Amino acid sequence: MRTITLANGETVEVECLSCALVNGLIEPEGGVVMETEHFHAHQDVAYPIPGLIILASKRHLKSLDELTEEERIDYITVLAEIRKAQQNVLGIESVYYFYNEDTTHHFHTWMVPRYDWMYAFGHSVESVRPALLHARNEMNDEANLKSVRQAISALTEELER
Repeated sequence: MRTITLANGETVEVECLSCALVNGLIEPEGGVVMETEHFHAHQDVAYPIPGLIILASKRHLKSLDELTEEERIDYITVLAEIRKAQQNVLGIESVYYFYNEDTTHHFHTWMVPRYDWMYAFGHSVESVRPALLHARNEMNDEANLKSVRQAISALTEELER
């Protein structure tokens, strides 16, 4: 079991966070943003940054090369649709994409928006981790969580069109 600290400060114990999210055992803040046969997209549960989306595979796999052709097409299509929605409804101009193969759970991609406040932590990829920690530790107040929920709602509406 792993202990996960959520954006609101609560902790949960799960064997696989992605399985818990995909199967509805943990409700991501604001609900599911988008779901397909192969993927599940939701606001990151640990970092309260509006538009920070996790795109996770529904089945256990570790790396990009394990995706079937159908999953690869679905993955890039969903990734592009979410990115377009981030730009259109949230005005997000830049995004960092992260995917790693040493994860203990499902293949997933982080879509981390770049906001002006993040430049206080630097101007490169090295600044992302301190910005994420700042968000978790300093931005988990009700006002910011409300803006996160509003962003989720806006993205979800846009993606359902």
